[in-house]
Amino acid sequence: MSRLIDVTRPGLARPGPEPAELPRGDIMRRDRGAHPPAFTPGYKTSVLRSPRRALVSLEPGPGENTGPVFRASLLGPLENDLIRNYARDGEAIGERIIVHGKVLDECGRPVPHTLLEVWQANAGGRYRHVNDTYLAALDPNFGGCGRCMTDAEGNYFFRTIRPGPYPWRNNGSDWRPAHIHFSLFGEAFAQRLVSQLYFEGDPLIPLCPILGTLPDAAARERLVARLDMGQSVPFDALAYRFDIVLRGRRQTFFENKPEGH
Repeated sequence: MSRLIDVTRPGLARPGPEPAELPRGDIMRRDRGAHPPAFTPGYKTSVLRSPRRALVSLEPGPGENTGPVFRASLLGPLENDLIRNYARDGEAIGERIIVHGKVLDECGRPVPHTLLEVWQANAGGRYRHVNDTYLAALDPNFGGCGRCMTDAEGNYFFRTIRPGPYPWRNNGSDWRPAHIHFSLFGEAFAQRLVSQLYFEGDPLIPLCPILGTLPDAAARERLVARLDMGQSVPFDALAYRFDIVLRGRRQTFFENKPEGH
């Protein structure tokens, strides 16, 4: 029996056709039960944001189906190095880490030359944003955002500091686990996908009301980056691996498009 590699757990496999048997663009049936309901009172802002009527499907027009086209030549040499890309005097303060992985389609094939953007809080849990009034200090050498592109094999990596957790006004005062926001651009604006990654072993993960909206424990696990000592840099930075699957039964959950790419 042929087998299809489970891209969320390197080295494991699950039954299915070989990737070559499915042309790019074919869609596998998805488990809609893994998606969170729109109305989840435990996540306070969903009470006002969730729709009360059936959604209307609209066909995208030329504005959504075209551009922009990103090339590696458009990126500066430090755009994937958040430790240094905002620095004025020294480097960002905090636990130095590398985040790397692959961007893959539902058949385990790499997605080359796609733009990945990231943004995050600093080591104290504060964003460099005018609306963030958390009492933690800003790091003058940390801007909190960067970008990179996947190579021909779908690989990406960026260097940063591990973000700190922070309180937010949900149910009085909940705490967000350490996380990094990311977005992926396809071949058009309408294909942009947005989500967050978390870190293995964080005790705040099971307490997070946002992650708690996902009813499927396996889907929550697919948002967790795993410690990868093999890619760590001695006396410099730990590494975490986070593979991103665009759609299908093993897809990474995306906040703006639960159905995937």
